[in-house]
Amino acid sequence: MGNGLMIQEGSFVKATGRITQIPMSESYLGRVLNALAKPIYGRGAISASESQLIESPTPCIIARRSIYEPLQTGLIVIDSLIHIGRAIGQKASSVAQVVTTFQERGAMEYTIVIAEVAEAPARLQYLAPYTRAALAEYFMYQLEAFGQFASDLDKATHNQLARGQRLRELLKQSQPSPLSVDEQIVTIYTRTNKYLDSLEVSQVNKFLSQLRTYLKMNKPQFQEIISSTKRFTEEVEILLKEAIEKQIERFLLHE
Repeated sequence: MGNGLMIQEGSFVKATGRITQIPMSESYLGRVLNALAKPIYGRGAISASESQLIESPTPCIIARRSIYEPLQTGLIVIDSLIHIGRAIGQKASSVAQVVTTFQERGAMEYTIVIAEVAEAPARLQYLAPYTRAALAEYFMYQLEAFGQFASDLDKATHNQLARGQRLRELLKQSQPSPLSVDEQIVTIYTRTNKYLDSLEVSQVNKFLSQLRTYLKMNKPQFQEIISSTKRFTEEVEILLKEAIEKQIERFLLHE
């Protein structure tokens, strides 16, 4: 699949009979790709023996200004995994800065960056989030297949898979119940710092709901600081840690 930049009025084209799809491979980890899942910024081609559908064609988008603020949907599975801006397309230099930051902090080895710069065709900019979602689904299914052999794994690997189950559980959310940015921060922070490890998978969402209520009632400054500064400050983290530790103790005592 190409970018179609050379197609002009009068060009000869023919249908392949195939729905838009991209190749899939674990070799994508640590790489920067465009919307067609082709490597950019060097390091050579990626071999793949599988492919996966992206999405069917959708209406064209209109020209917009560069991204200047995120668009929050209130759905944590979208806001935390598929970042949406109030425009589409970033400067190549901005993408390079993000990749450099990932590399400096050791995060690039388990990260895939899908990038279409501001000057890319609108159809490729539109396609980028679908490519991200398709790749995420591919690795999610890899984890599920791996988890079938959990009984034969060592304790550390088993615990890691269990954390993955809790992560999937907290991503389950009713559409009529959007979460604000500060509520999403509470959810993600609690999971990434392993506070949910002592809970059963079925208890995860109940605990998080009670934790969010506790913060609103007893530590309103948590939300106020995030709203005013747009930052996860040291003071905010202290407030959140105190709330989590108190609530986890109370929750386990009554369950």
